[in-house]
Amino acid sequence: MALIKVTDLAYGRLRAPDLDVAEEFLTHFGMVKAERTANALYMRGTDPAHHIHVTEKGDPKFVGFAYYAPSLDDLKQLAKAPGASPVESIDEPGGGKRVRLREPHGYQIEVVHGIKRLPAITVRRQPLNLGKDSLKRAGALMRLPKGGSRVKRIGHGVMAVPDVKETAQWFRENLGFICSDDVYAGSKDNIIGSFNRCDRGREYVDHHVFFCVRNERAGLNHLSFEVQDIDDVFMGHEYLRQLGKYEHMWGIGRHLLGSQIYDYWADPWGRVHEHWSDTDRLNVKNGSNLLSAEEGLVSQWGERPPEKFLKTVCP
Repeated sequence: MALIKVTDLAYGRLRAPDLDVAEEFLTHFGMVKAERTANALYMRGTDPAHHIHVTEKGDPKFVGFAYYAPSLDDLKQLAKAPGASPVESIDEPGGGKRVRLREPHGYQIEVVHGIKRLPAITVRRQPLNLGKDSLKRAGALMRLPKGGSRVKRIGHGVMAVPDVKETAQWFRENLGFICSDDVYAGSKDNIIGSFNRCDRGREYVDHHVFFCVRNERAGLNHLSFEVQDIDDVFMGHEYLRQLGKYEHMWGIGRHLLGSQIYDYWADPWGRVHEHWSDTDRLNVKNGSNLLSAEEGLVSQWGERPPEKFLKTVCP
């Protein structure tokens, strides 16, 4: 039985030597600065979360992920876990409380509660004339705004790990994740990838909030962010391409597992950030699946993942 059941991913935490450069990339990527201190940068999306991305000043590093606890009592319960910190006040913009853990490879897992919320940022979108709704924009011309994507929220984090079973089991036992899809290569007990979602009972959640994939080294593969709509994925791609400052890693395409329309870009230190729109939503009744890599790790349309993406591991 899980110690607690987290409700969602709160943010990813990285380090970078230049906060000006980090802020420039994340702004171009489609986030908005929530706050900045002498030692850290806090970026938000258009949804009300205070921040969805933290960059501490320092040598380039993946620090870890943070997840929301449903209550302060859940934090107190989690603080009893072996190696867990006590319940702490978060001395950072947004405030709140947290418990810190270490996952099997030593990366920090924060479980947080009570962080300040901000007013949502309004983004005006025109309706689409599609199918039976072919007159939703009758008499009006589609004119998309100029510029890049507008990130809504953080969706999931992906780690490369030597032992997928061990890692997935740790997250399930401590944070209450449910397996959506495990992926095997060769024999069915040779698990090379694991897609996991939050357990919010009958409430529908994203297909995965955490994915781990086999690699000789442990570290971050990518952080993933939902944008406003499918147009926003393409707009962001074109905007970043025209800037000519950042490396495009993969996309555009549509995944099979999760079904997101995706596009991947690297920040100036090689940490991959994903734009996506449209995902499968599941609840506890949907259960779990076991698929071969040939079945599951493909795109429904779009190019196969390039080697540079598959080998991306940021320690």
